[in-house]
Amino acid sequence: MAFPVTRLRRLRQNETLRSMVRETRLTPESLVYPLFVCPGEAVRKVIRSMPGVFNLSIDQAVQEAQETHALGIPAIILFGLPETKDDRASGAWADDGIVQRATRAIKRAVPELVVLGDVCLCEYMSHGHCGIARKSTASGAARADHGSAASAAAAPSPEFEIENDATLEILARTAVSLARAGVDIVAPSDMMDGRVAAIRTALDGAGLQNMPILSYAAKFASGFYGPFREAADSAPQFGDRRSYQMDGGNLREAMREIQTDLEEGADMVMVKPAMPYLDVIAQARERFDVPICAYQVSGEYAMIQAAAQNGWLDRDRVVMESLLSIRRAGAGTILTYFAKEAAKLMS
Repeated sequence: MAFPVTRLRRLRQNETLRSMVRETRLTPESLVYPLFVCPGEAVRKVIRSMPGVFNLSIDQAVQEAQETHALGIPAIILFGLPETKDDRASGAWADDGIVQRATRAIKRAVPELVVLGDVCLCEYMSHGHCGIARKSTASGAARADHGSAASAAAAPSPEFEIENDATLEILARTAVSLARAGVDIVAPSDMMDGRVAAIRTALDGAGLQNMPILSYAAKFASGFYGPFREAADSAPQFGDRRSYQMDGGNLREAMREIQTDLEEGADMVMVKPAMPYLDVIAQARERFDVPICAYQVSGEYAMIQAAAQNGWLDRDRVVMESLLSIRRAGAGTILTYFAKEAAKLMS
């Protein structure tokens, strides 16, 4: 019935009533805390664009993992900064790679904590892309058509393309290496076609049939990744990632990406970034009966931190409201740099 018989404010009068009828709830169990691991000892390097987030040596990462677990957060995800880089991302799949060593140390210290291993190559490639780069044969022909010496002098430097199929073997090797090091879930974030099938085949062939795959299935080419690229030293040295990460205007294509990855053997899927793509999370939740994760990425984190530092908003309130929006859209698990602060606020 209409007002005045119906008064929706009746159930908003105090916190007890509001809590009783609250439809969406946040708990520490729904969070994953990202960590950036770097070489050295006793290293806790400030990341300028991400206040409160650090590059951590393995000993410091172990401490963070212990604190995370004590707060009731069940999982972390590790990103590595190797000592050296090359054009084959050899640090990503080396047995003594930075993430492999960090995983072993963390699992010894906190065996109950779930460790996710990011399967991507950008941090390990000398050129900063997520796959093997080759000079494009088309670019030379295109420049030849310019004609004049003046136009040739003004032509851009040689174009490169990221080779999809040649990258799959490296991704599969990386996943197997991380699984053998002790990660509990491998999480490919590269956006190469066919990567989930390649990884599933390699894991099964190595006797790792029970290793779950969390696929970054709908990862959009986004301006919100900027601070991460500083944190992980992974900015591309040429071009951008739009030829393999998704176009921001495509919702239906995101559903195809998710469907494809599930058919190839993914156990869980990710939407990234989170808040600019809440509609994608919501539609994925409607269509697929699998765990849906979302990544509140570095740019989302940095915006809230910057606005709070300027006194423009209530930081704690906005942190919780932003996470609640992602949860309400349908994400069961949220990767967020606010995980520890949010867990403390919940308690």
